[in-house]
Amino acid sequence: MVFTINDMSFKAGMEMKVSGKIKPGCEGFSLNIGHNPDAIALHFNPRFNLNGDTNVIVCNSIQGGWGSEQREQCFPFQQGEEFKLAITFNNDTFYIKLPEGTMMSFPNRFGDDVFKHVNVTGDVKVISVKVK
Repeated sequence: MVFTINDMSFKAGMEMKVSGKIKPGCEGFSLNIGHNPDAIALHFNPRFNLNGDTNVIVCNSIQGGWGSEQREQCFPFQQGEEFKLAITFNNDTFYIKLPEGTMMSFPNRFGDDVFKHVNVTGDVKVISVKVK
């Protein structure tokens, strides 16, 4: 676990900007947004070489178990390099602006408009998290 933030207020319409640096040799990392470790609305998981996946972003949610995975083939991450993400959401959808400006989306399966839990795992150093 890189870090966890609890009791944060990330509301629909706000933007979360995350910047970090991917460690050399990283197999994958994840950014999770939800209510707690067992209720994750957005599991954002870039995989360099993890669980049989190579250079793919896997998104999912946990609500009484894992949901169905969504895969994004655009992979603008490099080991040893810095990255920036911007995430916004509403009751229906999470919108993720990837490095290099590509946009992707993932359904807000919870339908909630506020989340208080964020954590990051994997071989990555988080430089900053800003919510406004």
